[in-house]
Amino acid sequence: MRKTDKKTDNQIRILLTEVCNHALEAYPGFQWLTHLVDYSHFPDSLKVVCVFDTNVNLSHFYDAAGKPVLEALIVKKLAAVDIRLNRPSAHIAYDTEENCERENQGKWAHRLG
Repeated sequence: MRKTDKKTDNQIRILLTEVCNHALEAYPGFQWLTHLVDYSHFPDSLKVVCVFDTNVNLSHFYDAAGKPVLEALIVKKLAAVDIRLNRPSAHIAYDTEENCERENQGKWAHRLG
């Protein structure tokens, strides 16, 4: 990873930590988020994964119209450091601890890899 990539990654990490802290307070069952990126294809390769504890809580999040609000916050935070997501839905995914446990025996590295 180049020095500029490390700097960009650190900026993304800081901004997404702010988003995560907001989501932890705003959305029941929200657990954490992470990002994946291949800097040779940045920003097109940027993927943010938001994780809830259960499918029920993720469903409630969708039903309460949390998705557009959280996505708008992610887009706004990234835009503050000149990272533009043209199609947020292509860059932001949702998952659950429940699904990872059932399908990948709780191994997030395998699931996200």
